[in-house]
Amino acid sequence: MQQPLAYRMRPRHLDEVVGQQQLVGEGKIIRRMVEAKMLSSMILYGPPGTGKTSIASAIAGSTQYAFRTLNAATDTKKDLQIVAEEARMSGTVILLLDEVHRLDKTKQDFLLPHLENGRIIMIGATTENPYITINPAIRSRTQIFEVKPLQETDIKVAIEQALKDKERGLGDYPVVLDDNALLHLTRATNGDLRSALNGLELAVKSTPKNEKEEIHLTLEIIEECVQRKALTHDKDGDAHYDVISAFQKSIRGSDVNAALHYLGRLLEAGDLPIICRRLMVIGYEDIGLGNPAAAARTVEAVLAAERLGLPEAKMPLSAAVVDLCLSPKSNSANHALNAAVEDIRKYNAGEIPDHLRDSHYKGAKDLERGIGYQYPHDFDNAWVNQQYLPDKFKNAQYYQPKDTGKYEQALAQQYYRIQEWKKNNSAKKPKG
Repeated sequence: MQQPLAYRMRPRHLDEVVGQQQLVGEGKIIRRMVEAKMLSSMILYGPPGTGKTSIASAIAGSTQYAFRTLNAATDTKKDLQIVAEEARMSGTVILLLDEVHRLDKTKQDFLLPHLENGRIIMIGATTENPYITINPAIRSRTQIFEVKPLQETDIKVAIEQALKDKERGLGDYPVVLDDNALLHLTRATNGDLRSALNGLELAVKSTPKNEKEEIHLTLEIIEECVQRKALTHDKDGDAHYDVISAFQKSIRGSDVNAALHYLGRLLEAGDLPIICRRLMVIGYEDIGLGNPAAAARTVEAVLAAERLGLPEAKMPLSAAVVDLCLSPKSNSANHALNAAVEDIRKYNAGEIPDHLRDSHYKGAKDLERGIGYQYPHDFDNAWVNQQYLPDKFKNAQYYQPKDTGKYEQALAQQYYRIQEWKKNNSAKKPKG
């Protein structure tokens, strides 16, 4: 039985890795480790199909070390012993340990000394956050790298390579892939290259040749093979971004019916990750301090949707959309930060006042670091009139409260109260 296209197209060395240039690009950490022959055990975490196994395979190919693959959940301690014996005999083995977060204590205790002496270079792969799910004993012996979802351009490059490669790919097939079909293939799998390549292979091998002896892959064929509908059949794919834009603007404009309409279009296209990310952005960009509880509820709804998956995810998502649409809205916090950043870029950062600087080191007193700092909790209302901004910005006022609802009105009252205290220089004497 022939291996799947995604398996056959795994990179043989780092230069063949698609995407993840923040890790394997020139001068980046994994490439530096390989080129300096200073490999150490690592954990790669990120969504499925984003290149964790590919990076491990490329590292092995770039170093010529033996490469073995095990699964922490299903393979046994005896399987680890076989790898350890091979490492003892040959010197070094790179072990890709999939689902490393499911490594039990018995297997972990066996593995630890081999990681210590470097005979086994473990590359753990997981979709879970290793800072939460992986035992500290393993974490302390590894470097942790986050693998990002692939961009559309990355997946397009991989698809084009697979269509040209006659040795491992589909280069012997007379494939004609429509532009809109290629575009949908790069988007429909939401950064999962494995799914994109395997969907492509299914399309190629299940489509008969036409009268020109070509395998003509249309958008409809790709939709069927990846089981995701395109948002529209436009050639350039602009409507993909138009729907996302209309979705956010409808929520911002408090139009529940329009927002639900665009949510429905995104759900029909199967774009769950895009919906979840966009809703969290909206919660903090458009609702913000107008109703922070709604933003928090949106995060909860997104977590529920991701755990449920489609089609059940539509239930928490629809509730979040209605909630956000009808919530008070405020962009005051985001606007204030943008104003502060604009000042920083325009005038540089400015010197931090001496009384605010760190004083927890020898010699700080001689440099007058931290001297004169007044501890606000020692004063009434936990406030004392002292300068916090650098001199060049000391009179800046970035935050401009909006009259959106009870929460931001309460913040505004406190904000204006403090401004009045500053104006009157009316700090109370220290308590006691």
